[in-house]
Amino acid sequence: MAHHINAPLTGSMNRNERERAVHTRNCQATYSHKHRSVHIHNCQAAHSGKRRHRGQTTRPAHTSPAPLLEVLKPGLLTTVQDVGRYGYQPYGVAVSGAIDPFALQVGNILVGNHRQEAALEIALLGPHFRLLRDCTLAVCGANLSPALDGVPLPLWQSFRAKAGQVLSFGQAKSGVYAYVTVRGGIDVPVVMGSKATYVKGQFGGWKGRKLQTGDVLFGGVAVNEPGVGHTDDTNHALDGGRRGRRSVKEKTPSRSSRSLHPSYIPDYNADRAIRVVLGPDDDHFTTDSIQTFLTQLYTVSPHIDRMGYRLTGPRLIHRTGADIISDAVALGTIQVPANGEPIVLMADRQTTGGYARIATVVSVDLPLLAQRPPGRSVTFRAVSVEEAQVLYVEREKLLRMLGVGATVV
Repeated sequence: MAHHINAPLTGSMNRNERERAVHTRNCQATYSHKHRSVHIHNCQAAHSGKRRHRGQTTRPAHTSPAPLLEVLKPGLLTTVQDVGRYGYQPYGVAVSGAIDPFALQVGNILVGNHRQEAALEIALLGPHFRLLRDCTLAVCGANLSPALDGVPLPLWQSFRAKAGQVLSFGQAKSGVYAYVTVRGGIDVPVVMGSKATYVKGQFGGWKGRKLQTGDVLFGGVAVNEPGVGHTDDTNHALDGGRRGRRSVKEKTPSRSSRSLHPSYIPDYNADRAIRVVLGPDDDHFTTDSIQTFLTQLYTVSPHIDRMGYRLTGPRLIHRTGADIISDAVALGTIQVPANGEPIVLMADRQTTGGYARIATVVSVDLPLLAQRPPGRSVTFRAVSVEEAQVLYVEREKLLRMLGVGATVV
């Protein structure tokens, strides 16, 4: 997709290298040749796990993980994901994590987890799971027709399920990626500070791969029951389900008291423009091409995956060629190769790229783009860096407010 350099995944990092990597947060750092000597092999051994992952649920010493679910049908691409693996991009390690971090974080809040906890990410064609213990779950993100023992489930709302019941997904009605969060989280090894699966690197998540039929996943142990008390301000966003609840049939799965207020639920079917910050290589394109990029329709092509989304539409013209000296890329970076068609980089993106970067999608709008399936149209609108920062702060405030409302008491 683009020119990039990856550190070889052989050998192992020593403790000093791990410590330095853990504290590296400058994701825009240019890859340096001196890092070629850093080898990362057997990532599960490279991270001892003595320090608790920031999204990992705390549990008493006398408790242990318990079987959570069995995979009856794996679906197209079902993986374990959290908010991502940061601090290792200088070594060529992809960030990975949820394609739609908002849906993942809200789902965790609804079931009473830390919002960075790992969940199951499901792409388009849904899996079937047999639950192996009683648990509290939530399904957020795309509407892939979730059901419990054949009874349709609500989205963006937590519910109780019993051992032996089957959680299934069917037809995609809106969006691409759905998230199943469970109270206590998914118990998999923490690799380089994260539980996220990087399938191409074959590490993280469940055995470094997508789920397969017959897999049995373990869940963390919930220490406390979810709290049900919320402040008035929080209840506006995190509806306790007590106000205006409609009567439900007896067959409807038992629900806990948390649901996201409808005004905060994303509309993945809306055709609103995706906001971007131009650059850093917008001067590599003609003035007419910048205008074209911001005014014309593009279409999500069938060539999409967790690494990037290729768009088809009017060709964008470079002034002197598509190639640049390999430089850092970020989540939402839009590269334009020689064919003139944009590529939006996603969670499993490479760490550096060699194509001119016309713009970057603002973080709050990236899920809206990622949830558009092939064939959907896309338009872009430029905003300033300051506007993008305000949007990010507002989104973070919302998540923190929801987290307060879902804090374990």
